[in-house]
Amino acid sequence: MTMFWTIWISVITLGSIIGCYVLLRWCLKNNAGVPEGESMGHEFDGIEELNNPLPKWWTYLFYVCIVWSFFYLALFPGLGSFGNLLGWKSSNQNIQSLEESRQMSAQAKETGALVKYDREMQFAEEKYSPIFEAYAKVPVEELAKDPNALKVGQRLFAQNCSQCHGSDARGQNGGFPNLTDDDWLYGGSGEKIKETLLNGRKAAMPAWLAAMGEQGIKETVAYVLSLSGRDTNMELRKAGKARYAACAACHGQDGKGNQLLGAPNLTDNIWLYGGSERAVTETLTYGRNGVMPAFKDTLGEHKIHVVATYVYSLSN
Repeated sequence: MTMFWTIWISVITLGSIIGCYVLLRWCLKNNAGVPEGESMGHEFDGIEELNNPLPKWWTYLFYVCIVWSFFYLALFPGLGSFGNLLGWKSSNQNIQSLEESRQMSAQAKETGALVKYDREMQFAEEKYSPIFEAYAKVPVEELAKDPNALKVGQRLFAQNCSQCHGSDARGQNGGFPNLTDDDWLYGGSGEKIKETLLNGRKAAMPAWLAAMGEQGIKETVAYVLSLSGRDTNMELRKAGKARYAACAACHGQDGKGNQLLGAPNLTDNIWLYGGSERAVTETLTYGRNGVMPAFKDTLGEHKIHVVATYVYSLSN
């Protein structure tokens, strides 16, 4: 934090505390022009306002809070970059990567630094690790029958996966698959889902414009759309069938795809990037290189096992 923001925070914080003290002292003085205990001349529904001083217990409590605020600032948060006496921090700052976060957490643990986030993570790890270890010993297909495990998996999914696949796991156009329809690029078994979550996936649909040209793309699109029962131009479709030989290496002669390569089934009318003529043309012209990130380092294998169980349950 720069010195400007440190001064800014310090002035506002200390000014607020001192302001509370000044206001309290002002309220303790009799500024009403009426002797204490006398009527203020206000009456409503038989209730009369008297010029009484602030209660002693309330005044002393306010003084204690003001004094405590200075001790609290000195011991814990500090003021901006001035730090505090205990070395307390809410979290390790200016971290650029997960690895750097782990290194700083390990360093804080070795030196005994008071980093609140690290302490909370350590507490959570000690408390919940045995639960995840027990879940990890049960196969995904069996664990999917455990409602408690599914609730845990759902929460982990919401925190880590819903940003792309949606809170209902139905995905969206643009390369985010629907996880509820039993249509899988790399396989929908428990182990395959775990493999995807652990290691991630990277699409490798090449661009075909240079090889086929615009007319060739148009013809191939017509044939590809016909594989899912779409009505297309017959002449374009016939020409595209010959060109499809270049696509068959991944998608198969029948267009049903190949889960070993992550090549989609072109016959089921389920489209990852949209199934309109324009969207398929764009896919063939420019290719697709979507990325599913690996979560092995983020969640760990045991938590991934539970997430995989939840994802498996969505389509089973």
